Order: sequence, then C-alpha cells, then structure tokens
Amino acid sequence: MSSEANTLYQQACAAEHQQDLKEAISKLEQAIQISNADTKLYTKLAGLYFETDQNDKALETYKKVSELKPDDPGVYISIGSIYETQGKYKEALTSYEKALDISPEYRYNYYNIGNAQYQLKDYNNAIKSYDAFLETFAGHTEARENLAASYFAIKDYKNASKHYKKIYDKNPDNFKNFSNYGLSLLNTNEPEKATEFLEKAIEQDAENMAAHLGLAQAYQDLGKNDMSYEQYQVVLAKVPNLNTVRLDYANLLADMNKNTEAITQYNQYIKAFPNDINGYKNIANVYKQLGNYDKALENYLIAEGKDQSDISLKKNIALCYHNRKDYQTALKYYNTILEKTPEDYEVKYNKAIALHALNQLEDAIAIYQEILPVKNDKTIKDNLNSALVSRGHELLKIDDTESAIKNFKTAIKNGYTDGYVYYGLAKAYRVNGDNTKASENYEKAISIDPEKTLYSAEYSDFISSLYKPKATTGQNLNQSQGDLPVISLSLEDNTQTTNTTPQKIQEEPVVKTSSITLKQNEDLIAEGDKNYKNNNYDAAVKNYQDALQLVPNDAVTLLKIGNIYKLKEDNTKAVNYYQKSIIVNPDYTDGWFNLGLAYANENNLIESQKSFEKVISLDADYNFGYAYYALGVAFEHQGKTNEAIKNYKLFVKHNNDKDMIESVQDKIKQLQ
Repeated sequence: MSSEANTLYQQACAAEHQQDLKEAISKLEQAIQISNADTKLYTKLAGLYFETDQNDKALETYKKVSELKPDDPGVYISIGSIYETQGKYKEALTSYEKALDISPEYRYNYYNIGNAQYQLKDYNNAIKSYDAFLETFAGHTEARENLAASYFAIKDYKNASKHYKKIYDKNPDNFKNFSNYGLSLLNTNEPEKATEFLEKAIEQDAENMAAHLGLAQAYQDLGKNDMSYEQYQVVLAKVPNLNTVRLDYANLLADMNKNTEAITQYNQYIKAFPNDINGYKNIANVYKQLGNYDKALENYLIAEGKDQSDISLKKNIALCYHNRKDYQTALKYYNTILEKTPEDYEVKYNKAIALHALNQLEDAIAIYQEILPVKNDKTIKDNLNSALVSRGHELLKIDDTESAIKNFKTAIKNGYTDGYVYYGLAKAYRVNGDNTKASENYEKAISIDPEKTLYSAEYSDFISSLYKPKATTGQNLNQSQGDLPVISLSLEDNTQTTNTTPQKIQEEPVVKTSSITLKQNEDLIAEGDKNYKNNNYDAAVKNYQDALQLVPNDAVTLLKIGNIYKLKEDNTKAVNYYQKSIIVNPDYTDGWFNLGLAYANENNLIESQKSFEKVISLDADYNFGYAYYALGVAFEHQGKTNEAIKNYKLFVKHNNDKDMIESVQDKIKQLQ
C-alpha cells in the first residue's frame, strides 16, 4: 500500500470510529483508486458496505478480495453471510463449504453451514452440522435450538425432546420453545408433561393454533374430555376448515357420548378425506353402538372395499349382520375370519350362535363342545344345552329316539333344568315303550313347568292309553315343541379409534326375541310409566333402561328417559337420549320436537331451529302446528323477525286454540 493510500486508509478508520461511515467508505474508495490490489482496503470497504446495507456492493467487493486472496476462509464466510442475509441460502451454503474446505479446523463454520442447510429444509444434513458444531461449542443455545427444531421438522420427536430439555434445564426463565417441546412430548407418549409446556405456549401466544390442537390431544389422551373439547372448539372456531383434526375431534365426541355431533364431524372428515378408511370405520362404530346396524354396515362395507385384509373390520361387519338376524351373511364372514385366524375363540362362539339360529344344530353343538373346555362360561353351556334339547326334539321327529335320549341326557348332565328336556325324554321313552320312564319324565316336566298345559294334556293321554287297546303313540310327536330358549350374544369388540381400547359388549338376543322377553319388556315399561306418574323418576329411568336391555332399539322408551332428564333439568342427558331416539328412528317426530326444545333450553338456537324444521318436513300438522310456533320462537331469538312472523302465521293456520291464536297474533303485531 502506498503512503498516500495508507493515509486515506487511516482517515477512513478515524471516520468509522466517529460513526461517519459514509466518509469512511469515500476514503477507502479513493485509496483503492491508488492501490487497487490491496486486500486490506477491499476487506475493510466490503465490511462497511455490508454494515450500511449495501449488500450488492459488499458482495462484489468481497469477491474481489477472494480473487486477490483465494485461500482466505474468512472471505468466503463473509460472502456466505451476505447471501444468507439476502435469503440466497444455496449460494450461502456453497460459500460456507468453500471456507470449510480451506480451513476444516475452523469448527464455528459448522454453525453457519447448519443454518443454511436448515433454511434449505435439508434437516438431516443440518443435524450433522449442528452436532459437529456442538462437539466444540456445547453451550451454544441457538445452535441447540436449531438442532432440536431440525429433529422436530423430521418428526424425530424423541431427539427433539432431548435437546429441548437440555435448553430448558439450562435456562428455564429464557426458554421460548414451549410449543415445539410440548408437541414433541405429546408425540413421545408423555401427555402429562406435554400439557405443562403447551399451556405455557398458549400463555405466550394465545393465537398458537398448533399449541391449542396439541393441548386438545394431550387432554384427550389423559381422559380430560371436557378440557379437550374446549381446546378443539378454540381451534375449529379459528380455523373452521381444518378438516385434518376432525377425526380426533369426532372420536372425542363419541367418547363423550355426543353421538349426533360425532356423526356430523365424521361425515365432514369423510367428505374431506374419502380414501381414509378410519373415518368410515369410526362412524360405523358409533352407529353400531346406537344399534343402527344398517348405517353401520353401509360404512363398514365402504371401509372393507378399501382394505380387504382388516380382520377386526370383518368382525364388526359380521356382528352387524348377526344383529340384523342375517345369519347366513354373518356366517360367510365368520368363515372368512376363521380361515385367517382359526383359533379365534370369540368368532367361533358367534359362528356357533349363528348356526344355532339357523337351526343347523349339529354344527352348532360341535362348536359349542369344542370351545366350552377353553372357557367354561355359563352362557356357552346354556347355549349348548339349548341346542342339544332342540336337536333332541328334531331327532324325535325322524324316530331316532336313541340319539334324542342321548342329547337330552347330555343337556341334563350339563345342568339344563327346563321342563322341555324332560318332556322330550318322556316322548322318547313313550315311543320306545318304556312306560315307567315315560311317566317319570312327564311328571318332572309338569312339576317344573306346571303352566304348560301341553305337558299335562299329553300325560293324561299317555295314562289313558295304558288302559286301552294299544294304539300308535307317535301321533303326538309333531306337537308344539315350545319356545326356543333365548340365546344371548357376547363378543369381544376389536374396533380401533384415534385413542379407544377393546371392551366387552352385550348384543341383542340372537335366536329370536321370545314372547317371554317381549312380555318382560312390556311389564318393565308399564312399571316405568307407573313410577313416572308417581314422580318416582329415578325408579322410572331404571325400569326403562332395563326394558332397553331387552329391546334396545325402542325409540319411544329412549324418548321417555329423555323426558325424565328434561324434567330433572339435566339437559345434557336429555339431549343425549333424544338424539338416540332419532338415530334409532330418523323419522320420529316426537324425538325431533323434544330435541329441539332441549336445544332451546341450552340456547343452542341453530340446532333448535334445525330440529323444528325437521319436524315440519316430516309432519307439517304435527301437534296442531306447534312446530311452527317453536320454530318462530327460535327465529325471533336469533333476531330473524321476518322468518319468525312467517312461522307464527303458519302456526295460526294449523292451530285451533283460540286463546293461543290470539296470543300469537298479538306477538305478530308487536314484531311488525
């Protein structure tokens, strides 16, 4: 550098010291005109250009330095910094890597490289670079934050959690990555700890929807359903088209017994993601739980069309056909399942019940006898005995009395006590001419079931025949065989949803609903009605619920329970039972009307309006037009005056109560 250039350089340094950067730049530019090959001048000038945001000039000047001094790693790092400032991360990375080639011992450069790779979303290489940097600079917080964020970006939540923990433990007061740390904990099955950090994330930023959603899922995992529900509400109110969350949200609603809402959410999810079988499976689970097997099957079969290998899905399909009493189709599914899982005890059991219901008794008996040693269950034993006795009576019809007697005796040995088995034995011994044993068994049958006049009448005929010339005694073999015993169904339900576990369920009787069962159901409802009239509401609910155990799909009984809860001002339970009544029977006007009233009690005017509109669509004259009146009230409270007036006028048209009509006409005048 010449003395003149050096003087200008010194003047530039003095100007820089006095923060007169413009003057400093001018002096350096003059100095370069004199000594245009001095890297010291170019380096100083490039730094001042960068400091005054003249990035293009700084970049051009640093490139001149690199030409003059190509082995200086600092120049390439400076060039990389400018590119990074400009958002040109690919060019920045090239410069940083050039510096690394020249000086691999300069470990700090790994931080620069990692940052460029992170911005380019090359997270795996960014992780390697940050790891290399932290081997030397382990206490560098920003590098560890970026390392944790890189792991988070590739969904390696375990490593993300590990590094966020180090950052938090080192300086909890200045920690700021609450959201990512909480979500990492959530995804490593630590929902309790996740809630702590996600709650802090929301305190830090109430608009952080990722944190709200993560908190909803954490609460859901912890069984804190009400708190989870609140968080989902926040997210969907802010981002109503966020359909990706609707499956988890619908699962939560189903767990909370908000079945109608759950079905709505499942349908929205299915519309958005028609190829995801989980939507179809989970909505079908709700319908199955509600006893709406047609809708359950509709959705299960769509899911099956997308995945033929799902055994648990086939089990649920079989169950629905079984409960619809389509035993032939249920059998096809049971056989398909058993081809894949031949030792599945529950499926074998239900196959036996289906065969029993189809009167394929020999096959049913064989399966009952096969599975009884595996699980000595009273229900299985009762079903086996019922099948043995029924088969015994079939054998009597074809005069195979020895086999019939063997079946009857096996049932008795297993604990069967109904008079029907002794009646069968009596008939068999009578055909065989063993009058003593025939008499003994007639007497046993009569003593057990004295109300069965058939037993007494046939016994009298038998006694009379002993004192008359011998006649053919087989004439009575085709008489009524009595009602088949009711067989109950129990099956392990292997259905999977975003956070549910398998559980035992009680299904409806599978052979037939006997006259005894129907009578018991009617008696329970009558007792419930009596308790209801006497204001014994808890007792009435118990009666109605017991009746539903016998006949589950009774919309009227579901409505009665809802009415009691409405009287008890438990609106949530009232809504739940009204919803069940309309899911069981979608055209049930009383269910829709009472549901509308219950929603009105909750000030849920939109749902109330929809319910009353449904009533009118089903029966415009319902209850002398009171659906129009209720709809008018809903519109009035929403401030929709014209719609309210329109429906009040329709009410007046359909109603014949003069006092009520006058009251409504006054209301119309006030609104007009």
